Amino acid sequence: MNQGLDGHDSEQPKTRPSAGRKAAPESHGASERSHGPKPLSDILADLFAARGLARIQATSELEAAWTNAVGELANRYTQVDGLRRGILSIIVAHPTLLEELASFQKPDLLASLRRSLAGTAIHDIRFRIGPVRNTNPPGSPPPAPPKPPKPGRR
Repeated sequence: MNQGLDGHDSEQPKTRPSAGRKAAPESHGASERSHGPKPLSDILADLFAARGLARIQATSELEAAWTNAVGELANRYTQVDGLRRGILSIIVAHPTLLEELASFQKPDLLASLRRSLAGTAIHDIRFRIGPVRNTNPPGSPPPAPPKPPKPGRR
């Protein structure tokens, strides 16, 4: 206990933190207070960005750039499969179109994609045959259903 100027004992709080620990700063106003917990959406966005999982927007940008590069007609018979390690994978509905794209148009397609997606590294395009979402041109009738077998024949 310390004796004050008036001769009475007075307690003075300790102002020195314990050895090895820092004292927590005192908060007197709302501007210095913590803003509370971080929203889950911010945490997930940071996690997805760190892990490379934020691809939905990138995929739509890639599909738009592909449509622009290849043209509307050929786009009906192709589909972006993905971009992995700088290689763009494209599914093509018909072998003839695949040959046209791979043999004759590939350099121009790469140049167009690189211009459209300046921040994305595209080193090569790989084409493969496969089913595509929508191979019917707009306004065309859907394919005819299979014909039933004729009666009396087996």
